[in-house]
Amino acid sequence: MTQQQERFDHHSAECNADPVAYYAAYRESCPVGRTAAHGGFVYTTRYADVARIARDDEAFSSSREATGVDAVSIVIPSGPGLEQYPIELDPPASTGYRDLINPLLTPAAVDRLRPMIARHAARAVDAFIELGSADFVRDLTNPVPAAVTLDWLGFPEEDWARLAGPIHDIFAAPADSERAMRGAQGLAYMEERIRELVRDRRAAPAEDAVSALASARDADGEPFAEDDLVSVIGLLIAGGVDTTTSLTGSVLVHLSRHPDQRRRLIESPDLLERATEEFLRAFAPSQSMARTARTGTEVGGCPVRAGERVLIPWVAANHDPAVFPDPAEVRLDRDASRHLSFGIGSHRCAGAHLARAMFREMITQVLTRLPDFRVLEDGLVEYPTSGNQKGWDAIPAVFTPGPRSAGAPVAAAVPLGAAYEMTVTRAERTAEDVLALTLAPAAGGEVPPWEPGAHLELRLPSGRVRQYSLCGDPDDRSRYRVAVLREPDGRGGSEEVHALARTGTTFSVRGPRNHFPLVDAPSYLFLAGGIGITPVLAMVREAAGRGADFRIVYGGRTRASMAFVDELAALAGDRLVLMPQDEAGVPDLAALLADEAGPDTAVYCCGPGAMIAAAERACDERGMRGRLHVERFTGDDALEAAFDPALNTAFDVHLARTGRTLRVPADRRLIEVVREALPGLSYDCEKGYCGACETRVLAGEPEHRDSLLTEEERAAGRTMMICVGRCSSSRLVLDL
Repeated sequence: MTQQQERFDHHSAECNADPVAYYAAYRESCPVGRTAAHGGFVYTTRYADVARIARDDEAFSSSREATGVDAVSIVIPSGPGLEQYPIELDPPASTGYRDLINPLLTPAAVDRLRPMIARHAARAVDAFIELGSADFVRDLTNPVPAAVTLDWLGFPEEDWARLAGPIHDIFAAPADSERAMRGAQGLAYMEERIRELVRDRRAAPAEDAVSALASARDADGEPFAEDDLVSVIGLLIAGGVDTTTSLTGSVLVHLSRHPDQRRRLIESPDLLERATEEFLRAFAPSQSMARTARTGTEVGGCPVRAGERVLIPWVAANHDPAVFPDPAEVRLDRDASRHLSFGIGSHRCAGAHLARAMFREMITQVLTRLPDFRVLEDGLVEYPTSGNQKGWDAIPAVFTPGPRSAGAPVAAAVPLGAAYEMTVTRAERTAEDVLALTLAPAAGGEVPPWEPGAHLELRLPSGRVRQYSLCGDPDDRSRYRVAVLREPDGRGGSEEVHALARTGTTFSVRGPRNHFPLVDAPSYLFLAGGIGITPVLAMVREAAGRGADFRIVYGGRTRASMAFVDELAALAGDRLVLMPQDEAGVPDLAALLADEAGPDTAVYCCGPGAMIAAAERACDERGMRGRLHVERFTGDDALEAAFDPALNTAFDVHLARTGRTLRVPADRRLIEVVREALPGLSYDCEKGYCGACETRVLAGEPEHRDSLLTEEERAAGRTMMICVGRCSSSRLVLDL
């Protein structure tokens, strides 16, 4: 662990060629070590070490002061540049600046920007769609984030290209090249323009972000100094422009190389919501950052001296198999919300929601308007080094020319949306350990429309989040129906639903979303196993209603464990084959495909992982994998903290800086109550994974339900994740 690793260099040609493999090799041989490269530093490769260092502001500093050099402190090697607030400050000095920018970048604030984002993305595509070719970097992924970020901030359009170009030049050009020097000169111009705009907005405020920043007051009631605002706004520009450029470009290259995944996203546009997190994990724009040890400490058994620099590579953490099984594989339906591409801890990226919105809009524009695009591999140009920032300088592509949008209104890529309340109007057992719930809007009115294959996300009172397929009738807009299998050996989500759900129970929900849509086809073969019948039931109803040709094979452990058998029989008649395992054994999928799947048959499979794997093998053998559609139970809760929701109690939470005391009922989450009082609250995953909502505890006994804090941190009780945590005493005091 402590030996010298003279050869380690994250900017080397070997690392540039394949960063994932490079870090993996060191993770296996020497996961934490010391190198002499770039003046010497300690490197890390494991998720646990990276997350610990990034969150430990007491032991590891982000400030320039700690390095003793007036140069960028958060990367290795350091270099020239404006000091970036708050990312180059440590708490508590950074806290006021986070409080300044967080309200501008909440999910609700970003939702208000979506029409503007869609307008800029559509305009960019309009400029080249009739040509049949483009350089995605020059024509889309660089100009759109620049236009969105600078428009949001309040810079006039004539500034956009001149301000965005230098940031891209610095990342895309070799150090000390003429282009890099032009980039540095451009940053000097950017500083000048920021100062001018701050002064203009202080004199005459407008409806933009710079006006909000220029008029804001610090904790002492004083305006922020101009130099401080230059630093904050410069960081917002740098963070908003080239990082999203890099991510979007990497994903477009990947989808060109993997047309099967591109087809799946085109067929299932709702899947982009989840796939975005997987793309962020796999193609992190910011590959690494750095910290400086404040005192002597150790990381993973390696001693670290005070003042020593430490590399924290997000790319290595995102590909640690201890957290992400088969990390080299890009799985569109993986729950990758634990990724560290936005960082973790007090310096987690405040613009994460805006970055996602820009990325999704650009990808949606390409998938809907340029669906057959093909990247020209010979013309690809990568950044000269991916040690700190990975991206593309050129991505030439061709596609079938299409029409301009002709000024027609542009529909923005729709996010999952805000949670709303639904009340259980009926709870009935439809099979052994299967509970069917009928839910109606608590506020009355109709439910949002849905199509077969869609699912609903339940946000349970404990803080757990679960997705359940809709199995009712899409034509019935008065209610939804889901079915929940009780899993005694699970992490408690299904047990909680079974314990709580009865007529009158209210759940917070989001959706519906559809990752498993029913495509048009002359005929269908439906394969369902166990609770996998839920999405298939709605599909069978749709196919029967269309008068389509279909066959359904439904297996389960026993006949008593198989839900909705009578309903299926009424819909399908003799086209339904029931195969309880204790009576008929395991279905021979190869034989079923040979007998039932014609040349135009779409095959749908939902059930246990072994069943899906068998269906994939059988379809591969028959050369029909392209006609197989599957939905997996992804096991998002594998690393979730276990707890008993029946122990929930009501408590008071006092917000020390705000001066308000709020009541948190037993059936509501802490973050929901706090968010109503503080609409500018920073949060993200709401699962206790990402650390965005980590909050200092000033008094009271927090009850930790996250999967991020260490046992020592839990025992100390100094911070908590308020998205899932509660209180085991009667009163909790938070630094909010």
